[in-house]
Amino acid sequence: MPLILRRLFLFAFTLGLCWQTAVAGDWPQILGPTRNGIAQDEKLADSWPANGPQVVWKQKIGSGLAGPVVADGRVVLFQRIGDNDVVQAYDAQTGKPGWKNQFPTTFRPSINPDDGPRSIPLIHKDRVYLFGAAGDLRCVSFADGQEIWVRHTHKEFGAREGYFGAGSSPIVVDGKLLLNVGGFRGPAVVAFSLDKGKTLWEAVKDTASYSSPVVATLNGKQQVIFITRMNLVSLDPADGSVQFEIPFGRRGPTVNGANPLVIGNRVFATSHYGVGGLMVEVGDAAPKTIWENDEALSSHYPTPIYYDGNLYGIHGQERASPLHLRCVDAKTGGVLWSEDNFGIGTFIMADGKLLITKLDGEIVLVQPSPKKYTELSRAQIGQSTARALPALADGKLYLRDEQFLYCVDVGR
Repeated sequence: MPLILRRLFLFAFTLGLCWQTAVAGDWPQILGPTRNGIAQDEKLADSWPANGPQVVWKQKIGSGLAGPVVADGRVVLFQRIGDNDVVQAYDAQTGKPGWKNQFPTTFRPSINPDDGPRSIPLIHKDRVYLFGAAGDLRCVSFADGQEIWVRHTHKEFGAREGYFGAGSSPIVVDGKLLLNVGGFRGPAVVAFSLDKGKTLWEAVKDTASYSSPVVATLNGKQQVIFITRMNLVSLDPADGSVQFEIPFGRRGPTVNGANPLVIGNRVFATSHYGVGGLMVEVGDAAPKTIWENDEALSSHYPTPIYYDGNLYGIHGQERASPLHLRCVDAKTGGVLWSEDNFGIGTFIMADGKLLITKLDGEIVLVQPSPKKYTELSRAQIGQSTARALPALADGKLYLRDEQFLYCVDVGR
């Protein structure tokens, strides 16, 4: 290769590394950059002091179950204060409050007493997309929080609030914002334009779930995978055409809460309420069931982590059954080990370690292995219920409980 080309290649490669470094510390959407709970470039401490990792800062917050997102040195949190849904930015390093905007909400919870937002915001370029518990889909500026557009999806698409209000987070694919609106008298999934929120296409008839979609290339074709109220559905993001649709759900007082996991050309879905875990393989023909059972990994709402051939997740339903942390062979569905009565928790994978945030505000560091459960450290951080999904960015864990947003130094 001529010297000038080598230099150009090196320059381009270096720019690529710099760009990757600049965005490596971001957690801009549910379950991180790739929506699977895995932080590729984060480094975690191997253990914590006896009194736990340092709490760098904490801020008093409103109600809500929506976890924080992080981008460009800012943390964005969706919460409720009084009769308003509030979106608030904070400095990621200091916790200093930045811009804030608020919008009236009429949501009243029917089961869970928390009256705040459930859906995790999505930061995409210079905008933030919010989905309130009453079904209001909003786009605001990432620079100052000013509203750009709003769609009232429950009213427009005939959706119901479900058991806990709207709770699925949107995804951006090919310049479109896709959302499981769950129209009872209308479409389950709608694609909106990013700039003005116009409807681009509508797809499938089903009600909503609390699962959020993921994008994947399966059998050489880009698809977006949704778990709706009663189905595992794959859509073409170009026009919403159905690529496959598999029954996945159970009627009655049940919900689907975990996100689908894509593993090569396979898709894993999990739920409780007698639904269980389902692993399918996508090929030229109809998807093939690899394994399916209700005894291995039936997750109430935490999304499992796939790592090195195995699934790590919580088997059981909160408040209704024992909750076991399990390692399951992804190929066969066989349980390799079970840490019984572990409790419910949400998962982040980084630096070859599992970082689990439990419902009681405790965080646990685990060494993943198919051989046995190996705990590295645990510490109490939150002082009340911590059901929201946390974020990991630049070695800091951002988590919320019912009272505070915490920034915890878990890096090395």
